[in-house]
Amino acid sequence: MIAQEITSTTTPTRTAALDALMVQPEAAVSDAPLYTPEAAGVLLALLLLSPKEPKEPRDK
Repeated sequence: MIAQEITSTTTPTRTAALDALMVQPEAAVSDAPLYTPEAAGVLLALLLLSPKEPKEPRDK
């Protein structure tokens, strides 16, 4: 027997809940930050403007 009849024992409320779950919109896959070439200039400027390393005191 290839085709079988299956009787449904679900209630209309459960069927409506299942239908509502199946039609929900998809969520965004990722909210990762996007590449922006302008950020390289900002990072370079911050590197150049950062304070220098403190020097070791000389013994006199």
